Amino acid sequence: MDGIDWAASAMAAARTRLDIATANLANVSSDGFHAVLARGKLTAHGVEIARITAPDHGAYRHTGRATDFAIVGEGAFRVRAADGTIGTTRNGAFERDRRGVLRDCAGRALIGTMLGPGASVRSGFLETSDVNAIDEMVNVLTSQRAFESAEKVVAAIDGVRRKSSNDVAQVK
Repeated sequence: MDGIDWAASAMAAARTRLDIATANLANVSSDGFHAVLARGKLTAHGVEIARITAPDHGAYRHTGRATDFAIVGEGAFRVRAADGTIGTTRNGAFERDRRGVLRDCAGRALIGTMLGPGASVRSGFLETSDVNAIDEMVNVLTSQRAFESAEKVVAAIDGVRRKSSNDVAQVK
């Protein structure tokens, strides 16, 4: 890889970090949302970013509603969409439909829970998002600055290449 390729991979990594941070910020108030962490590594192909779900859980907020549930510990609610696909969520805000089926905000029916060892479900509570808004704002600014720095490296390398090709042209 040459310098421009390395800088381009750094720009792509900064853009990925920015996308992750803004998605986390967009979900700062989404119950049950787990932040995504950006983990970078340097490889032979440049800078690569891996997306990892944060292991932390959000705080528990008392709602007093009988159809709100929070999983304490590891686990998830199993839900079925109208097309039959099964998914999982930690957002335990459910409403009863006219047939008495508990449904989430996306209209998916609650079909059960998957609980880890020692986990339990608390009625009348919701798990809040585990996103730290201040940390994510710092991540946004850091990502933007990293992108700008890599962009300046590309411009500098391009300028050196132009100058050297002009010098070669003048020598002939």
